[in-house]
Amino acid sequence: MFEKLKEKLGGFKKALSGVLESKEKEAIKTEPVKVETTIVEPSRVQIKAEVPGKTEVIKKVPETSLPEKVPEIIKEKAPEKIGIFDRIKAAVFEQEFIIVESSVKDNLWELEMALLESDVALPVAEKIVESVKTELVGSRRKIGSDIGKIIEEALKKSILKVISVESFDFDEFVKKASKPVSIVFVGVNGTGKTTTVAKMAERFKNQGYSVVIAAGDTFRAGAIEQIDRHAEALGIKIIKHQEGADPAAIIYDAIQFAKAKHKDIVLADTAGRLHTNINLMDQLKKVCRVNNPNLIIFVDEAIAGNDAVERAKLFNNAVPFHGSVLTKADADSKGGAAISISYTTGKPILFLGVGQTYKDLVKFEPQWLIDRLFE
Repeated sequence: MFEKLKEKLGGFKKALSGVLESKEKEAIKTEPVKVETTIVEPSRVQIKAEVPGKTEVIKKVPETSLPEKVPEIIKEKAPEKIGIFDRIKAAVFEQEFIIVESSVKDNLWELEMALLESDVALPVAEKIVESVKTELVGSRRKIGSDIGKIIEEALKKSILKVISVESFDFDEFVKKASKPVSIVFVGVNGTGKTTTVAKMAERFKNQGYSVVIAAGDTFRAGAIEQIDRHAEALGIKIIKHQEGADPAAIIYDAIQFAKAKHKDIVLADTAGRLHTNINLMDQLKKVCRVNNPNLIIFVDEAIAGNDAVERAKLFNNAVPFHGSVLTKADADSKGGAAISISYTTGKPILFLGVGQTYKDLVKFEPQWLIDRLFE
């Protein structure tokens, strides 16, 4: 899972580590400050400090102020060297290395290209790169410390920022909400909505909830039979009408049945549709308007990459949803959709489908993704 993205992030880390280690050696080797001190009178020292390309500067300072006074002397006498002095001072006096923007510029460009090749949406890639730049440029590290760890931490923080949207604990919401909790699943056709409904039904059933399924996909041939087979296999009540019936009415009936029979959860399947199909989008708006579901969940394939991100944005504009489920995540080597959807829509990823069985549904946590990208 996400192997290509892991490989590209690892490549960036390795390449930038090499560049910074080389720059560190270069800074120490080619930008020394020669400092000579001579006691000229009790408790006072004469400093001769030679900045590269600059004549010597001399000043007397109290002995107790060394080497703190050296930076002030050089900045006072050689102001044009202030730009390089921070690096010189860190290397010579503090044994630290300061990461400067010129050292990471080319690698950051390569990182952006790597993210785009991994199907990360352009605004998200730019956000990650800018965040990595902010984390690294101007930071200090002890000479000889592990620069790879610093780069990895910058990557982790930057990716975590874009996938961590407003906190939403799905299980806690369901637990505290008035019953029955109605959940409508939306998305384009062929992305695994019906299977996801079945997986969610099995998950709720194992948590001790009573579940009703609404067969709201009356448009696709065979859709009612498909969800009916899942309901039978799981031992769950299904509410269905004939093919071509009004899905809003079916879901309404399912909710009323759940109220009468004191059921906890109503899971409503809907027909897959493209956002460009005005009639079907209007139908979906009617479903949500009539039934006012507690949650609307967008379902798409992780392997769809940027297409999934764009579709999520358009569906969210038409029928604002509360979160996403990405199916086929186990087959997704790039990981772009998993990184991009939350940032693009402002809504969290709730679950990942990671296989064909009912149990192959993983609750998504941002740290879970970070751990897999950097394991």
